[in-house]
Amino acid sequence: MHSTRLALLYVASALLFPGVAAAQAPISVPTEPPPPPRIYPAPTNLKVLPKTMTGQQVHDLMEHWADALGAHCNACHTADPKNIAPNGRPRLNFADDAKPEKATARLMFSMTEQINRDYLAKVDNSGAPVNCGTCHRGHLGPEPFTAPPEDQPARPK
Repeated sequence: MHSTRLALLYVASALLFPGVAAAQAPISVPTEPPPPPRIYPAPTNLKVLPKTMTGQQVHDLMEHWADALGAHCNACHTADPKNIAPNGRPRLNFADDAKPEKATARLMFSMTEQINRDYLAKVDNSGAPVNCGTCHRGHLGPEPFTAPPEDQPARPK
């Protein structure tokens, strides 16, 4: 209501005092309130992640993994044809273990945790921990490493 009054005052002042109103910046009137923050349900099928993680924490971690792999959620999670979203497409069933890629993701997570815990933690000044992006660098299948030809000089350190 307050923003409507301000808008009417601006229009009235522009009609009565055109020179003064032109010097003032227009008042922006918000059209709609921002949407409420999304609430992520508690995860129900955690096998390698800590069972104490919240839905928001799991969602944030999954977004990080998706970015590191250059993938989308449906790379590991199956669509549920019985659960249709407002956009007409099936929602994903995050608890379902049908896709083998989900088992691979769990295995890869366990591997990086073991590398960080059992190896890198024992090396002084080892730097950043290993994560999905260390090898994948934005590709679902990591790009194979090819050593530079021997006739090229080594990169400076």
